[in-house]
Amino acid sequence: MSLHVNYMKCNEDQIVHPGFTENTFTFESHDGTQALTVSVPEVPAAQYGMYVWPCAVVLAQYVWSSKEKIHRQSVLELGAGVSLPGIVAAKCGAHVTLSDSAEIPLCLENSRRCCELNGLPEVPVVGLTWGEISPALCSLPPVDIILGSDVFYDPEDFEDVLVTLSFLLRRNPSGQFWTTFQERSSDWTIESLLNKWNLQCTDVLLDKFHANEKHIAGSTLPGNHSIQMMIVTARTKT
Repeated sequence: MSLHVNYMKCNEDQIVHPGFTENTFTFESHDGTQALTVSVPEVPAAQYGMYVWPCAVVLAQYVWSSKEKIHRQSVLELGAGVSLPGIVAAKCGAHVTLSDSAEIPLCLENSRRCCELNGLPEVPVVGLTWGEISPALCSLPPVDIILGSDVFYDPEDFEDVLVTLSFLLRRNPSGQFWTTFQERSSDWTIESLLNKWNLQCTDVLLDKFHANEKHIAGSTLPGNHSIQMMIVTARTKT
């Protein structure tokens, strides 16, 4: 069965697939003097990468709160899907590359669609499959910050994610991986895998960047989901 995609014009600058709904997120500075609005095309009943997850809003809030730090930095988002954190980073002046599985072209297409919707057609979107040291992975430019929201969703993928991350941080020793994840089971842990791949992590409290709330950026997310954040770096030699 073939899928024919027909686009409809929303206005002079925005194009949205007719099967999508447009969700808007507005991030504001704590003192109310600055704001950023991002639009995301979603298909709530489709594949995982076609709608915004609770973790993505929390990570995007952290990116927004770190806008001075990421300005002009090189940023890569892993498992980007609708790319909310990466789009926020690009809007804050970072040099962003978005990535998702090379095996799921619809997710890559949706990342490109989100870039177009937010006036960022120049942002590159690449296919990276976790755990594979592919030509696309090897040809990435130097990276300062790696983003990943809810990439630790399935325990079967944990090591593949860290294989990719370890490769990137070996090539970029001062790089950081900013990641948010949802607590789904008290039995799930990546501690031993972090040790195996010479990585270390530091927890980031959500109240430090005003993300300890049920509703962020004018949305209904993250709701009652229990979200945590950590920063992963290469383990320092002692």
